Amino acid sequence: METTLTAPVQAVTKASEWSLGTRVAFRFCFVYFTLYCLSTQIITSFLPVPNFDIPDPSAFWPLRPIVRWTGTHIFRISHPVVFTDSGSGDKIFDWVLVSCLLVIALLATGIWSVVDRKRLNYITLHKWFRLFIRFCLAGQMMTYGMDKAVPLQMPFPYLTRLLERYGDFSPMGVLWASIGAAPAYERFAGCAELLGGVLRIFPRTTMLGGLVCLADMIQVFMLNMTYDVPVKLLSFHLILLSLFVLAPDLKRLANIFLLNRPTEPADHPPLFAERRPNRIAFAAQIVLGAWLLGANAYAARVGWYQYGGGRTVSPLYGIWDVEQQSIDGQLRAPLLNNAGRWRRAIFDFPERMTFQRIDDSFARHGVTIDTKNKTFVLTDDADKNWKANFTFERPSPNQMTLDGNMDGHKVHAQLKLLDRNQFLLVNRGFHWIQENPYNR
Repeated sequence: METTLTAPVQAVTKASEWSLGTRVAFRFCFVYFTLYCLSTQIITSFLPVPNFDIPDPSAFWPLRPIVRWTGTHIFRISHPVVFTDSGSGDKIFDWVLVSCLLVIALLATGIWSVVDRKRLNYITLHKWFRLFIRFCLAGQMMTYGMDKAVPLQMPFPYLTRLLERYGDFSPMGVLWASIGAAPAYERFAGCAELLGGVLRIFPRTTMLGGLVCLADMIQVFMLNMTYDVPVKLLSFHLILLSLFVLAPDLKRLANIFLLNRPTEPADHPPLFAERRPNRIAFAAQIVLGAWLLGANAYAARVGWYQYGGGRTVSPLYGIWDVEQQSIDGQLRAPLLNNAGRWRRAIFDFPERMTFQRIDDSFARHGVTIDTKNKTFVLTDDADKNWKANFTFERPSPNQMTLDGNMDGHKVHAQLKLLDRNQFLLVNRGFHWIQENPYNR
């Protein structure tokens, strides 16, 4: 009788006992992924605030001094390791940060494994931690997905980009220009990332969302690696996080896709023992997912009108070919620094303009345009005291004359508007039927 009563208990205990390797791996993943998510842009994307840019937590104490000290004394980096909000995830600061987090996680895992060596499993902690990682991934996928679906991350090539030589593009510039020139593909890629993020919200679609996110992130990681995009660290970690969420289902997936074996339904324990708290938790997940989706949609809408396709363009918008130019009354003036011979003047954004010199180099300036008085003032980002003043006249919509002073020289130029639609990249469009490939 005693054997009959204790056998089921022993069976349950045996089934719920994790192997030593699984327990140690979970401890490491818990510490490392928690530190990484809480110290990088992952946590800021998890809690988006419209119209407010939250810096990465690693920019503050205590991580910032730890990273600086490690970079100086351990890696012997000659210059100070400083945090710069450049949008890049592959700065020296980021690599040193990841190294610090890795060492901390290894030490914490060792201590945890000794202190808690008698514990059989971490089922309760795992289900809550998995929920946290799910929504961290959802935040990242929605942020990047919405920026592509609108599209904003890779805009259609701006006017200056249309004039640059392909051989002068960086590998990242090639990727940005090629995807930006195909907005339909960018929207498709963005919708795929959004799908992965949305599927992460619902517990029943977690596995499907994990597969979608994993496929998306492998694609992104390979593009980052092959086109030298400085988001390699982040995209690689998103792959790892996707694999962590998928880990409980890997055996079932192997049975279906590799071993051709039947598999049982997923056995993921609910967050709470009672039905009512679980319903409340489910509703909270839906609300949080809706907030993530709505906040990112709002941010994308703002971006669309700030720097996307709905933005305000320069009142002198266009590529202006210089038909004639004189400097100090001389038509054949020497090539000077700024007030040299120009091939084109490009006005795109309201507060920026660019000269393309006769040698095809570019001089970029800030500009303030007064359409009422028909004047504009140029500034130089590298020299806050530098200014150049011009007046302009537009005898017709396609013609413009400039007169002004630049670098102590009097400049006069006659310009003609170049039709943007003359560029093949702009006017080619899409064709269902092609008798021959149109590869130019």
